[in-house]
Amino acid sequence: MPENYVRIGDLPATLKVFPLRGVILLPRSTLPLNVFEPRYLALVNDVLAGDRLIGIVQPDTDEEASESPQGKETGLRMTGGAGRLTAFQETDDGRYLITLSGVCRFTITEEEHTDAPYRMCSVDWRAFAGDLERGRGEDAVDRDKLLSVLKRYLKANKLSADWDGINNSSNELLVNTLSMISPYGPEEKQALLEADDLKTRAEVLVALAEMELASGEGGSGSTLQ
Repeated sequence: MPENYVRIGDLPATLKVFPLRGVILLPRSTLPLNVFEPRYLALVNDVLAGDRLIGIVQPDTDEEASESPQGKETGLRMTGGAGRLTAFQETDDGRYLITLSGVCRFTITEEEHTDAPYRMCSVDWRAFAGDLERGRGEDAVDRDKLLSVLKRYLKANKLSADWDGINNSSNELLVNTLSMISPYGPEEKQALLEADDLKTRAEVLVALAEMELASGEGGSGSTLQ
């Protein structure tokens, strides 16, 4: 995680945004993206030449036809997560493989009208100033309960996990990463994103897992890394 941002004043007033349904980005977690659409290739090019920040935000629509809606008419959720582009690779077929490292959540105040093929928004960071403090609220997380429910969830869904990595993760990294990779829908993901603090986010994760366990639904047997 880059340490370029220590106070709200270090962050820009406008942000290039990448709308993605079912995807959230939380502080000090990483998000790999396979970028292939021309509008987002242009976004990455411009970000590389600028502040290297991209805002990940969910579309505000129930339509499931597209992971990232075409055009600029679809509404956006008011809260998103910004990440710094920290890894970049160009493939032979013209795609970009990038990694974003989460910096801070933001509130969209208005959308900027530009000729760019991607979307830009004016943003306010103040409600999430605590995101810039590494490990904020870790001590309040009930790690034992979270891990207990995680083990039950993995077993019920025939999933495996990297337990060495999990056991060596800080509470912040564990809670935020699990929130990002959790197999829940857009509404649940947004609730995890907007949780006031790590403790609340961990409690939401536990509640979602326990509801699914109570429903008796099983999985197909994949791997949670």
